[in-house]
Parts: sequence; structure tokens; C-alpha cells
Amino acid sequence: MGKMNHQYLPLFLASCFFFISLSQTTSSTSSHHHCLPDQSALLLQLRQEFVERNYSDYYDYYNGSYPKMKSWKADSDCCSWDGVTCDTQNGDVIGLDLNNSWLYGPLNSNSSLFSFRHLRKLNLALNNFSSPIPSEFGQLVRLTHLNLSRSFLHGRISSQISWLSNLVSLDLSFNYFEYSVGGDYYEKLLDLRRIDLEALVRNVTYLRELHLDDVNISSSLPQSLANLSSLTSLSLSSCYLQGTFPSDIFLLPKIQAIDLSYNQKLVGFLPKFQSRSSLKELRLPYTNFSGEFPNSMDNLGSLNVLDLSGTNLFGELPNSISNLKSLNYLDLSSSNFSGAIPPSIGNLSQLTHLSLSYNNFHGQLPSILGNLKSLNYLGLASSNFSGAIPPFIGNLSELTSLSLSYNNFHGQLPSTVGKLAKLNSLRLDNILYHQEVPSFLGNLTQLQDLSLSQNNFDCGFPIWLTNITKLRSIYFNGNQLKGKIPSEISRLPNLSILDLSNNSLTEVIPSVLFTIPSLYTLVLNQNQLIVPLKFQNISLSPLYYLGLKAQNELQTLDLSNNSIEGKIPKWFWNVGKETLSYLNLSFNLLSKFEQPPVVLPWKNMQTLDLSSNMLQESFPILPLSTNYFFASKNNLTGGIPPMICKVRALQILDVSNNQLIGQIPKCLLKLSNSLVVLVMRNNHFQGNLPEMFINGCSLKTLDLNHNQIQGQIPRSLVKCQMLDDLNLGNNKLNDTFPFWLVSLPELKILVLRANRFYGPIWDPHINFDLSKLHVIDLSHNNFSGKLPSEYFQNWSAILGVTGKDSQPRYMGADSSFYKYSVTIVSKGLEMEFYMGGDSSYYKYSVTIVSKGLEMELVKILTIFTAIDLSNNRFYGEIPNSMGNLKALIVLNLSGNNFMSHIPSSLGNLIELESLDLSRNSLFGEIPQQLTSLTFLEYLNLSQNQLTGPIPQGGQFLTFQSSSFEGNSELCGFQLSKKCGNDEMPTSKMRHESSLGEGFGWKVVVIGYACGLVIGLLIGHVVTSRRTDWLVRNFGVNLRR
Repeated sequence: MGKMNHQYLPLFLASCFFFISLSQTTSSTSSHHHCLPDQSALLLQLRQEFVERNYSDYYDYYNGSYPKMKSWKADSDCCSWDGVTCDTQNGDVIGLDLNNSWLYGPLNSNSSLFSFRHLRKLNLALNNFSSPIPSEFGQLVRLTHLNLSRSFLHGRISSQISWLSNLVSLDLSFNYFEYSVGGDYYEKLLDLRRIDLEALVRNVTYLRELHLDDVNISSSLPQSLANLSSLTSLSLSSCYLQGTFPSDIFLLPKIQAIDLSYNQKLVGFLPKFQSRSSLKELRLPYTNFSGEFPNSMDNLGSLNVLDLSGTNLFGELPNSISNLKSLNYLDLSSSNFSGAIPPSIGNLSQLTHLSLSYNNFHGQLPSILGNLKSLNYLGLASSNFSGAIPPFIGNLSELTSLSLSYNNFHGQLPSTVGKLAKLNSLRLDNILYHQEVPSFLGNLTQLQDLSLSQNNFDCGFPIWLTNITKLRSIYFNGNQLKGKIPSEISRLPNLSILDLSNNSLTEVIPSVLFTIPSLYTLVLNQNQLIVPLKFQNISLSPLYYLGLKAQNELQTLDLSNNSIEGKIPKWFWNVGKETLSYLNLSFNLLSKFEQPPVVLPWKNMQTLDLSSNMLQESFPILPLSTNYFFASKNNLTGGIPPMICKVRALQILDVSNNQLIGQIPKCLLKLSNSLVVLVMRNNHFQGNLPEMFINGCSLKTLDLNHNQIQGQIPRSLVKCQMLDDLNLGNNKLNDTFPFWLVSLPELKILVLRANRFYGPIWDPHINFDLSKLHVIDLSHNNFSGKLPSEYFQNWSAILGVTGKDSQPRYMGADSSFYKYSVTIVSKGLEMEFYMGGDSSYYKYSVTIVSKGLEMELVKILTIFTAIDLSNNRFYGEIPNSMGNLKALIVLNLSGNNFMSHIPSSLGNLIELESLDLSRNSLFGEIPQQLTSLTFLEYLNLSQNQLTGPIPQGGQFLTFQSSSFEGNSELCGFQLSKKCGNDEMPTSKMRHESSLGEGFGWKVVVIGYACGLVIGLLIGHVVTSRRTDWLVRNFGVNLRR
């Protein structure tokens, strides 16, 4: 028996191994292929909830985009389906990776997705759901990884997201939903309330990655974020964060990446970094972090990326920066760093990106920068570097982008720059001292973007550039390029941007420019292109039409400030017909449309500028997409067509200085919820202004000066709560003073001059509080009554109680297309001063009287103030309270019937430059206190009943007899009637007065750049400490 047992033992063992092996194989197969029927059904149901749609043409979906669900088949095991992961033990779906899977359609709260209660990892990124995030995500409590980024989600993030206490990674970044209303585009973001963020941070104690970029948080961050000890990556860019960033987060033991970019209201300070920090990426661009560059930064030995651009960090860079041996990306641009560049920076041998632009460095570039052989980006623009441009730059053979613009370099560009064979972007603006463009730049065959503006090149356009066929953008603006624009530019098949503005180019605008298929920006303003806008060779017309058909990319075309004359040809209507959004033909000699279209043809036009030509046409019908239309200073005739009212996106309409007639369309005023600027001055509009202003009115400027408008000011104007400039001067309005204007809290300029207004401008029952008023002109009306002492007590801006701007700003809207003006009458001339933002495009003007001249202010600082009540029927005393208007610069009360002494309190108007009290019935002596007005440049007290000696000293030494004539009892050296103790002032006394005799004006036109009409006209030859005040702050357009 024992023998037999031994005999069958091998067979027995073999059988055991077989059954064990079979059992394992069966178990393995079952485990791998096991798919629960309900899971399969739910997945197929989920597939039906979405449409497959590829958005790769509209959004960057990266590589690997395909519809994963398309391969899901009902007769196969769901655990093997693309993007599906199952639990090997029980077959439950525990992972879904459907990122970039062409899913289109909303995430609904009843989605089968929320039936997968065992899900641990869910990735739905890079799809298009265009819906809010359902609160039902909070039911998936086993989730450790949730990624919903870049999926067009929007709306409030539910508080139930905090129920996901097992989360290790949460990514809701870069979601938005775009929609349009009346042609304007808006975005909806995801919103996360502070209370919900606190709950999330409190519950997700295992969290390692938190990415909420572009989520609207709009609050401070909870301090409890610093308690997430497992956190490795925190990304909160563009979250509208406020308050102070918890600096302990920088010191978390496992933190590797922090990105707080573009939170401009987020205050913060860099801590004292600890050694052994694991931080690899620190991105703080365009935040409000401040303080000095910390020496402890050298403890961050693992740091790869450091971006502190656009912050308020300051100080010198320490030599210890060389300890950041792993650094490959360093951006310190647009900050406040200073001093010399430490030579040790050349030891950062891993650097591929170095940007130090827009700082306050000084000195020469250290030659050791030539050691940074791995650099592919070097940005050193606008940082006060000096010395010669070092030749070593040509040795940085890996460079693809180089910017040296706007420094204080001298000498020539080293020819070694021509050896940078990989360079695709080169910016050398305002630093070169070559008469001609260096020809060795022609060796840069990979160049795509070239900017050589403001270098005073005195030559023709370098034709050899047209051999660099990869060029996409060329900026040669602000040079002295001469001759014609070469047609060889058409050799550049990839050219997208061509800016040759502000040069001395002449002859024909080549037709081939319009045939480059990729060109979308063409800027040729401020040249001497003198021939009519037409074909160079009319026999080429058929080819030209073919070219126009091919040209379907042009978006920006600026031909302003040339001498293009004659008719706008009919072929021009086909230029950029489908794409053109900006067209500027202003300041030319265009006279007519060769073949006027019924409707201007550009379907996407936003800004159209035809101003300052000689167009003799009827008012054109605008494309419905138009936002800004400028046609001032032409000879447009007829009325405004009612079709204008269908242009619901219109924000600025300026048709001033034309020959337009008829009534202002009622429906136009109904557009006031979109219109910001309406300027129709100097036309022949008639009739009454209708009561058509609506709730939500957006008007900031309404200028109807110099028309024939009758009736009353419409009371519905009070609905325009943003109105800051109201100019109704020089019309036929017949009304009492509009006390109801006190309801306009932003009103800064009020001009009602030269109408038929009547009655008092004061009512004891109305508190006329115009706290922001800077300019009021009620001259040449029939206003009457007394001015009580309390009348001006709430005019805060003129009282000066708001304080002067340390950095004076220009009045007007913030829009870069917004500029306006005020006209002041002074010394028999009309002077125009521009007003508006520093980079403003739009301007309008207002006329008031100052210094005896009529001046049109087209640019005015917030410190400018003026009161003109002249040529009315006011009587009684000039109130002493006028002496409290300490910010007042211009005061004109002439041509009334004031009967009183000149208040000595006017000596308190320390900013006053122009005082006109002529043609009243003022009596008594001139107050000696007026000699303390050290800025007073114009004084007119003529035609009164003043007596006694003219005060001596100060500005009074500069005024001539015309300031005092018509006062028979006055005496002084300025008049033929001398006082008993008169002494002629010596030349030394006159010199010490620091003033010349009055002042004169010269017209000086200072530049026109990139289509922005700035037209500053300057002068002023007095020598007080305000000698150049108007030169600095105003442009002047003189008209006799």
C-alpha cells in the first residue's frame, strides 16, 4: 500500500497543480472581464446624454482628441472600454477618463454619471458642457481625483463639493461660458463663495493638488489653506483674489508649485524660505506682492520656475541668486528692481528664459551673460541699460526671441546678431544708430516677428527683408523711411502685420498689399502717400479683384494722415469685406464715394473713422456691428437715417462739424443704454430734444453745441446717471435753469452758453450740490437775480476740498477711444484743448471764455476749473464766498450788473489764472489782496466805476492799460492818469515779477501714432513757475 502511494504521488501532485492553475486562470479571467450589467447599462445611458462634436477648431484641445465613447459596444465587457476602469474584485466602475472626448451637451443633475457611487477617479476635462456644475457631484463621496477643467462650465460651485472629503486632486480650472447681447460679448465664470471655499479646505485634509484657475473667488483666502500639509500644487491664477495671501503656504513641507498669477488685488510678502524646500515653481505675476527680493530665495535649490513679473517687489538682485542652480525660467519684468545686474546671474547655466524688461536697472550688461548658452528667450527692454550692445549676444546660439528695445545703448548693433540662426522674434526699437537697416539681419532666415520702430532709419524700405519668407509681423513705425512701399512685400506669404506708420513714404500704395492672403493688420498712417487710392495699373483690375477675393483676413487697416485724395473707389468695398473690424481713413483728402453702397459692406466692422476729410455725401448706413463711428469735419449733408437706430452696439457717434440737417432721430436717444458718447456739434439740427432717454442710460458725453435746437432740456436726461459732460451751448433752447441736474452725480462739465435761458440760477429750496463740477459756462443768456453767498458752498471740486491729484489725470471715460475737449474764449482767439485718457482716440470740445479769448479745450486735466457767468443780467454783490473756490483757475463775471466792491476774498483764489470782471458797475478801490495771485496771467477790470490807485506789485506789474480802461477815477502807471506817488517800475522789478507781458500761443502739432488722433497744440511764453503749465497739460487750436 505504501509502495502504491509512492507510485501515484507524482500523478497526484500534478493533478493538484493543474486544478490550482485552472482555478487561478479562471479567477483571473473572471476578475479581468467581469462587468456588472447595471454598470454597463449606466455607461451606455451616459453615452446617450451627449453629442459627439469636435471643437479642435475653436479651442486648444491639445493632442489625443477623439470620441472615446464611440467604441463602447453593448455586447462587450464594459471594463475593457476606452476610458473605463473597474474594481478587479467586484466589477464596479471606479474610474472614468473621458477627457478630450468630444462630449457636447449639459451636465444635468439627473445624469447617470451620479449613479456610479464607487467612482474614485473622474476626468471630464476638455469637453464642452456649457452648463453649471451639478450639486450631485457631492454624492460621489469616494472620489479622490476630480478634473472638470476647460469644459465651459459656469455658475456657482455648490457647497456640496466640500462633501468630497477623500479628494487628493481637484481641478476646476479654466472654465468659462461666452455669450453675446446686442453684439457685445460677455463671459460667465465659475463662482466659488468664500464660505464654500472654507468648507472645502476644512474637509479635504488629504488634498495634494488644488487647481482653481479662472474661478471667480473675489475674496481673501482662508488661513486654513496653510493647514493642508499634503499640498504639493496650488494654482489660483485669475481668481480675483483679494486681501493678504497666507504666507505660511510657501512653507508647507511638500509644496512644489504655487501659481497666483493675475490677481492684482492680492497683497502678499515673500517669507524667509527654509532650506530643503521642495518648491519647484513659483508664479506670482501681476499680483500686489511687495517687499525686497529675499536673500533666503537661495534656499530654493529645486526651483525651476520663478515668475515675479508685474509685482511691486523692489531692490537689487543679490549675488546669491546664482544658488538657484535648477532655475530654467526667470521672469522679473515690469517690477521695481534696480541696481546693476549681478554677474553671478551668468552661473544659472540651466536658464532657457530670462526676462528683466521694464525695471530700473542701470549700467552695462555683464559679459558673463554670454555663458547662458541654453537661453532661448532674452528680454531686456526698457530697463535703463547703457553702454554698447555687447557682441556676446551673438553667441547665444539657442535664442529664439530677443528684445533690447528702449534702453540707453549707444553705438552700432553687433554683426554677431546676424548669426542667431534660430531667432524668430527680434525687437530693437529705439536703440539703433544706423542710417540704414543693418543688412546682416537678412541672415536671420527663421525670423517671424521683427520690430525696428523709432530708430530714425533714413533710407528706403529694405527690400532684402522680403527674402525672409517666414516673417509674420514687421514694425517699422516712427522712422524716416523714404521712397515708395515696395511691391516685393507680396513675397511674404505669411505676413500678418505690417506697420509702416509715421515715416516719410511716398507714391502709390501698392495694390499687392491687399492681395497678401494672411495679412490682417495694415497700418500706413502718417506718411506722404499722395496719390489717389487706386490701382497702380488699371489694366490689372481683373487680377486685383481676384486678389481681393483671396484677401479674407484683413482686420485692421489704417491709412489715416496721408494725402490720399479723390473718391473712395468702388473696389474698396470688397477689402476685408468679411473680416475688417477697424478702418481709419481720417485726415486725408477724400471727397466722395465712387459708388455709394446702400449699406457699408463690412460685416464685422467695430471702429470706422472717416473724420477730417472732405466727404460730400449723405450720412452712410453703418454695419450693425459698429461700436465707434467718427465722421467729424467733413461735408456730410442731409439727415441722419433712421437705420442708425438698428446699430444697437453703437457706443461712440461723432458727426460734428458737418452740414447735417433735420431733427435728431428720437430712436437714437433710445440707444442711450449703449451709447457712451454722442457728439453732433456744429451742424444744422433743428427741433426739440425729445423725452427719449431711457433707464439704464450709459451716456457720459452729450455734445450738441452750435445747432439750432429749440425748446427745453428733456427732463428724462436725469436717467443718464453716468453723464459727466453736457454741452448744449449755442442753440435756441428756451428754458429756466435746470436745477434737476443736481441728480447727475458725475457731472463735471456743464455748458449752456449762448441760448435763451432765463430766470435765476439759485433757488433757496434746492441744494444745488454739484460736487464734481469743474467747468460751468452759462454765458450769453438771460439769467438774472443775485448770487447768494451759500450758492457755491457744495461745489467741492472747485472749492478744492477733494485735494489735488498727486498725478493729475485727464477728465473723461477710461475707454481708450474716448477723448473730449472744452473751448475757452481768451484774448480774442478760440483755443481748443484735448481732454481724455492718455491713449485716447476720441475727442470732442467745449467752448468757454478765459483770458479774453475763446479757447476750445481738447485735453484738460482734472485740476482745470472754470466758471463763466458773463453776459447775463445778474446784479447785486459779488459774494465773498467766491473767495472759497480755491481750486478755481478761470472766473468770468463780465457783462452783468454787479454793483459792489470787488471782494478782497478773491485774493484767496491762489490758483486763479484768468479774472474778468469787466462791464459791470463795480466801485471802490481794487483790493491790494489781488496782488497775491501769483498765477494770474489775465485781468480785465475795464468799464466799471473803480476808484483810487491800481495796486502795485506781483502780477499787476505786467498788466497794461486795457485791463483798467473805462474807470475814470482809477490812477496808476498803466494809465494816463498817474497817482501822486506813482513810480514807473524798473526793468529789474519787471524781471522779478517772473512774468512777461501777457502770453501768446503758437500752434504746434505733436505727433499722431498708430491711428490715435492726439493733436496737441501748445504754447505759452510766460516765465512763472507755471510758464509751461498749459504747454504740458493742453494742446491749443487757435481760431480768430
